[in-house]
Amino acid sequence: MGHDWIIDVLTDLKTFAVANDLDALAAKLDDTQLVAQAELGSRGKGMGRGLLGESASVGRCDSAFGTRRTS
Repeated sequence: MGHDWIIDVLTDLKTFAVANDLDALAAKLDDTQLVAQAELGSRGKGMGRGLLGESASVGRCDSAFGTRRTS
């Protein structure tokens, strides 16, 4: 898959967190990696938008204050 690089990035972040005693962050990165793997794995199997389903909105921040706009 073309998006597998994100798993490598999450692994690097977790390695950093563990090395710097950031245990809560390391645990969250474990969860995040599992979600990423599940969503990437579901892309080719007709599951729409992965774990979030078809109705999930995609947002972006429009300003430095984090105002969220959905598409």
